[in-house]
Amino acid sequence: MTPIERAAAWLDEARAGNGNGTEGEPDAMALATVGPDGAPSVRLVLCRFIDARGLRFYTNYESRKALELAANPKAAGVFYWHALGRQLRVEGTVERLSAAESDTYFAARPRGHQLSAMASPQSRPIGSLDELRQRAAELDREHAGRDVPRPASWGGYRLVPTAIELWQRGADRLHQRTRFELRGGQWNESQLAP
Repeated sequence: MTPIERAAAWLDEARAGNGNGTEGEPDAMALATVGPDGAPSVRLVLCRFIDARGLRFYTNYESRKALELAANPKAAGVFYWHALGRQLRVEGTVERLSAAESDTYFAARPRGHQLSAMASPQSRPIGSLDELRQRAAELDREHAGRDVPRPASWGGYRLVPTAIELWQRGADRLHQRTRFELRGGQWNESQLAP
């Protein structure tokens, strides 16, 4: 099993266990990016898929994270599933998904989520949350009886791993840490001290 397949299996197990033991959102991944000034920034995103090509998440292309990724297309992500005693760390490069991939995912989202994505100028100042709610209601009326189109400013990204670490809680803080690094097209495995 490749490191990416192992990471996907861990996410599937967390989903099957209905959460991470705290908020019940096993897809929650802390995503760290770096701004043009070199300052790090981290936030939670929902990782919707892990496959052989990487980890996929979706956002507004004009959000802070998207602007940081445009300036420096490298990122790190981490999941923590307390109930399973597991942490999954991923480092790599980030690329935009194709418009077709973003369209497919957007079409599968609940209508309210689609309207919110269309209404929200993510990461930018707003007058009030009520203004966004009103805008979403206006868009719902505008698109009554038809599908909500994916905004051009919204879509997906893929975090393509160059390093993956699988951390398993151990007795007496002797945790198992297995790190995989991609070098020359091959995954190299090492065990790290906790």
